[in-house]
Amino acid sequence: MAEPIIAFDEMGEPAKARAAYGEIARWLEATPIAQLERKRQEAELLFRRIGVTFAVYGEGGDPERLIPFDIIPRILAWQEWEHLSRGLTQRVRALNMFLADVYGPGEILKAGRIPEALILQNEAYRPEMRGITPPGGIYVHIAGIDVVRTDAAQFHVLEDNCRTPSGVSYMLEGREAMLRLFPGLCAAHRIAPVSHYPSDLLETLMSVAPPACRGLPRVVLLTPGAYNSAYYEHCFLADEMGVEVVEGQDLFVEDRVVYMRTTAGPQRVDVIYRRIDDDYLDPAVFRADSMLGVRGLMEAYRAGNVALANAPGGGIADDKAVYPYVPEMVRFYLNEEPILANVPTYLCERPDDCAYVLEHLHELVVKLTKGSGGYGMLVGPHSTAEQRAEFAARIKAHPGDYIAQPTLALSTVPTFTGSGTAPRHVDLRPFVLSGAETRIVPGGLTRVALREGSLVVNSSQGGGTKDTWVLAPDAPC
Repeated sequence: MAEPIIAFDEMGEPAKARAAYGEIARWLEATPIAQLERKRQEAELLFRRIGVTFAVYGEGGDPERLIPFDIIPRILAWQEWEHLSRGLTQRVRALNMFLADVYGPGEILKAGRIPEALILQNEAYRPEMRGITPPGGIYVHIAGIDVVRTDAAQFHVLEDNCRTPSGVSYMLEGREAMLRLFPGLCAAHRIAPVSHYPSDLLETLMSVAPPACRGLPRVVLLTPGAYNSAYYEHCFLADEMGVEVVEGQDLFVEDRVVYMRTTAGPQRVDVIYRRIDDDYLDPAVFRADSMLGVRGLMEAYRAGNVALANAPGGGIADDKAVYPYVPEMVRFYLNEEPILANVPTYLCERPDDCAYVLEHLHELVVKLTKGSGGYGMLVGPHSTAEQRAEFAARIKAHPGDYIAQPTLALSTVPTFTGSGTAPRHVDLRPFVLSGAETRIVPGGLTRVALREGSLVVNSSQGGGTKDTWVLAPDAPC
């Protein structure tokens, strides 16, 4: 039997609550459960009225399904946020330099700091990006870095999302909901604002417009369409930025320039915030059967006539088998020690690591290197003997498809369960914007595992979200 996991409680006991949680602890003590339940119902009604839904289409998902929103905020002190922010900035700088390197001179591979085969033979690596320098030299304009906390001072990066990270709309709408539901509680705290994220995003995108752009850059958001699970977010962000949301059929390429079809005639497009995967971007280069992309888009991109955010090929930077090498990227490119730690990771393609994983399946978390959303994962301490046997067979058959990590004691925060508050495990996804400058709104998307004892916070696996309050010295609510 694995030893029980002792998690760090971010609030602490109500009578001895940590300083940042003092007011929240008093509020929870004074507020009847029935009143909290009414507020939870109000929050659900509010999210349904404004249409904040999430569904995984093709899996029997309800297209009107809400991601559960917990009404008890998660609190971070300003000093904690400053530490996180420095670490996030450092990490994303290194990831961008890594991408410029592996699609350029390949110095880190020549130096033997990362196995060459791991990169060049990886399906996430896009040879089509060799020799292309994105406008501004930025590959990852929007990064979602998943962070977990294990004690009062220690944060670990669990995963880097460098392709099309989602969830920022839930961060923004969660804050709006809290301001409506609990204006007095908000006013009692100095909460750093997050509402400027859309304007920060727009400024970031405009700052990487290609040299061929004349005048004010025209930005569009490219969506796969209404059947995508994040379609609400696509429309929300486009509306907040004041830009057009378009599908592939709304764009065309002529003389290596991208145009948008409008009632006033073709309009040149300078920057595309794309929310579709690499495979579907351009049927002339990637999947020939794609109906979602724009034929000729990569030719226009290579000619320097349009910027794509994020750049194609960024998936090699967030591949789970590449993740263990990110601290080495920080050292190699920045000559610095990583501020944020990685979770120790076993690569099953290594015989010694694989043997260890097979012997310790009962205490490890096993993940598919290409998996996401909590799918294809084994949480050893919560697994059955039958599940472990099944995963052992999979690992033996395809060891390169799996990594494993220790089962971390993810921190817990108070969460409303319907019968009172109880600790539930959480992670945090801050969003890092990289353009002419680096911008990070204070906080991010806190995801919470609503089932007791669960460590899986993904919304597709029954997790919920919370508002994340960073208590700034002089910030308004």
